[in-house]
Amino acid sequence: GYSYDDAGATASDVADGDLTASITTVSDVDTSVVGTYTVTYNVSDAAGNVAAQVTRTVQVTADVTVPVITLIGSNVSLELGSIYTDAGATASDNIDGDITANIATASDVNTGAVGTYTVTYNVSDAAGNAAVEVKRTVTVTPDVTIPVITLLGDASVSLELGTEYTDAGATAVDNID
Repeated sequence: GYSYDDAGATASDVADGDLTASITTVSDVDTSVVGTYTVTYNVSDAAGNVAAQVTRTVQVTADVTVPVITLIGSNVSLELGSIYTDAGATASDNIDGDITANIATASDVNTGAVGTYTVTYNVSDAAGNAAVEVKRTVTVTPDVTIPVITLLGDASVSLELGTEYTDAGATAVDNID
């Protein structure tokens, strides 16, 4: 799958000097097919003397490079009852490029129970090479955020003696409840 850029060859002759520009190259390299290929180099001088042909062997091997998974973000800690939204991961392969859409994710995160949970990410490239599994740790901690009480109306009320008092009330909000 890689492109092949031939390194070339040089040629020189006692009478003609540098013949590199006159070299003819024949190549049957096909990087899309596994196999052994040959590149041949030929040149003749001005007098018609043919140099000994030189060959280069090019071995195209199967894709054996595993893709790489990269976490987006890091491990997570959140309070009991919170909503967990996974940040995800990306995956790339030397031949297939961006294979993020192929990532398989497994998660046992339960935000309803205190504990340590794992999200795992796996992917394979088109050649079947499996990436090294990547894991994110999600820690669910007890609910430690205190509720917030907000008074309705004024915080200080002044009444005349004997007047009936009606409380304006209050609201209470908790991050979980």
